[in-house]
Amino acid sequence: MADHTISRRRLLGTAGATGLALGAAGGAAGYAAASSGSSGGSDTTGTPLTSLGADEVMFHGKHQPGITTPVQSRGHLVAFDLAPGSGRKEAAALLRRWSAVAQRLMAGKPVESRDTDIARDAGPSSLTVTFGFGHSFFGRTGLEEQRPAALDPLPEFSSDRLDKARGNGDLWVQIGANDSLVAFHALRALQKETGSAARLRWQMNGFNRSPGATARPMTTRNLMGQIDGTNNPKPSEDDFNKRVFVPDKAADADPAWMAGGSYAVVRRIRMLLDDWEGLSTKAQEDVIGRRKADGAPLTGGTETTEMKLEETAAGGDLVVPLNAHARISRPDQNGGAAMLRRPFSYDDGLTDKGEPDAGLLFICWQADPLRGFVPVQRKLDRGDALSKFIRHETSGVYAVPGGAEAGGYVGQALLEG
Repeated sequence: MADHTISRRRLLGTAGATGLALGAAGGAAGYAAASSGSSGGSDTTGTPLTSLGADEVMFHGKHQPGITTPVQSRGHLVAFDLAPGSGRKEAAALLRRWSAVAQRLMAGKPVESRDTDIARDAGPSSLTVTFGFGHSFFGRTGLEEQRPAALDPLPEFSSDRLDKARGNGDLWVQIGANDSLVAFHALRALQKETGSAARLRWQMNGFNRSPGATARPMTTRNLMGQIDGTNNPKPSEDDFNKRVFVPDKAADADPAWMAGGSYAVVRRIRMLLDDWEGLSTKAQEDVIGRRKADGAPLTGGTETTEMKLEETAAGGDLVVPLNAHARISRPDQNGGAAMLRRPFSYDDGLTDKGEPDAGLLFICWQADPLRGFVPVQRKLDRGDALSKFIRHETSGVYAVPGGAEAGGYVGQALLEG
C-alpha cells in the first residue's frame, strides 16, 4: 500500500521558500504576486506545494478500495433506494455505470461525458469509492436466496435513538478523498449517473484531520479530543484478513459472491459535547481509560503500551476503572471480537435545543457483524462509562462485495451470477 504521509522536511522547505519569496517581493506587490499564483492563475511553473494530490488508489483489486485505505480528510456516506419499477436489470446497469465513473475519477481523470470540472487541476487525492448492498436490496431485485445471513437486522441497544429514515437503504456508497472538491466531484458524478434507477435515501458528510497537519503521523482525534483508533487491527497481523474479509472460499453463511468482501456497520453517533466538555480532564480520562494528551493507557507508557487491567492505585482502586471504554471494548474482553474502525467526524450545526449536533460517523469493517460489532456493542451497552455522553441516532449494515475485476463492475458476480 502506498505511503500517504507527507514529508515534514518537504513541507517546511516549501513553506520556507514561500516566505523568502514574499519577503523579497516586499509589501503589497509581493502579496499580490503570491495571491495570483495560488488562486487559479495560468502560471504552472511554480514548485508543487505537496505530493498529496498525486496519491492514487487503485479501483480494481481483490478487495474494494476504502476499507484498508488510510482514512482520508473528507468523506461522504450516501444511501439510495431503487426506484419503483427498478429491479435486477436496472441495478446491474447502475452498478456498471457507477463503477466506470469511480474508476476514472480515482485515476484523476474526468468523467467521460458531462464532467462538471469541479475538481479540475486536482489530482486523485487518494479518492476512494466503495459500494455495498443493504438488506432490502435483495428483495427488490428478486435475489432473496443470495442475501447473506450477516445482513440480518442488528439487535436493539439501550443507547439507540434511531431515526429509521436516515438508516439502512438498498445501496450504500462511501466516498473518501484528501481534497474536499475531489470528494464532492465524485459525489456529484455518481448522483448524476443514478438517473431514474434509484433515489436518494440519506446523505451524511464527514471530515478528519488533513494529512500533514501534525509534525509526525498520529492516530486521529475525534470531536471529544480523544485519540480514536489505537487498537485497530493491522494488515501486518496474521489474523487481519480473517477478521475483516470474507474468505475466498466463503462459508455456508456467506454466498459465493461475497468472497473477498466485507461487512460495514455504519452508525451516526451524536456526542453530547456540552456534557462532555463540562468534565475535568481527569474525569474524561477515567471514562475512556487513556490519557487525553497522548492516548497512552492510564497505567502508563505510550499509546501502544499494553494496558495493565489489574493495576491498582494507592487507595486500592483500579487505575483503569471497570467501566472505562478502553477496557470494555478490548478484544480480549469480548471473546476476541474485533473490527476495523474507519470513521469520519461530522458537524451539522445545532439542534432545536441549541446543543451541538456533532459527533462520529462510525464505520467498522468485519468478516461478520455478529462476531465483530454486535458482541462488542452489547458489552458496551451494558456498562460503558462513555454511553451517557453519546447517542446512536442512525444505523445500517451493508454487504460490500470484493473488488471488481478489470473490465467488470462491483457486484457483477451477484447481479449476473
